[in-house]
Amino acid sequence: MGLFDRVSRLIRANVNDAVSKAEDPEKILEQSIMDMQEDLVQMRQAVAGAIASKKKVEQQQEKAQSEANMWTQRAQLALQKGDENLAREALVRKKSHAETATALKTQLEQQTASVETLKRNLIGLESKISEYKTKKNMLKARASAAKANEKLQKTVGTLSTSSSVGAFERMEEKILELEARGQAAAELAGADLESQFVSLEAGGDVDSELAAMKAQLSGGSVNQEALPPADAQPVDAPTNKAVDAELEALKQELDNL
Repeated sequence: MGLFDRVSRLIRANVNDAVSKAEDPEKILEQSIMDMQEDLVQMRQAVAGAIASKKKVEQQQEKAQSEANMWTQRAQLALQKGDENLAREALVRKKSHAETATALKTQLEQQTASVETLKRNLIGLESKISEYKTKKNMLKARASAAKANEKLQKTVGTLSTSSSVGAFERMEEKILELEARGQAAAELAGADLESQFVSLEAGGDVDSELAAMKAQLSGGSVNQEALPPADAQPVDAPTNKAVDAELEALKQELDNL
């Protein structure tokens, strides 16, 4: 392949690619309809011209046939008058007009067929244009939808989806962490409160033991007789009675609820 052919093919390929990219379907559809409308106008003009030409040939044929008939009558009249030479001349004229009429008749038949073909083509083109006009609106709507979808896809494609998803997931993890920390704080607060009550409940025994140790230190030795025996039954003190009375009062309040 020669260099010129390669360059020529490359140029044509680039031109075709540029034209293809520059084509707007909606504009091309509109232009196509306009072109067909112009073709329709030209075809109508052609049909009108063919019909006019046919009528003209028809008139010429009728005139030639009328002239032939007239010279036939004149030839008969000359024979009736006994003028054979004049009759012969009339027949010569009649033959010329008859031949013209026959030729015009053949031409008229051809033009009639041509006019009928043009009329059918005209009707077909009108039908096609009407059909294409309907299709044009539908195709334009589809083209608009396709353009909108393409624009949407390009817009979605340009979004930084990875960073957005990452930020969303980080925030989700952070919220979960905050919730866990809140639950842990609540559990620690409950545990601390429980430990406080346990300390309060155990505080009485510690205080009693501390008092006994102080008495032992101050008295030198602990009075063994003051201590109750291990198997001795405890004697109700006034304090215990007061506690029991308060407990009974609380029970009655609960029963009355």
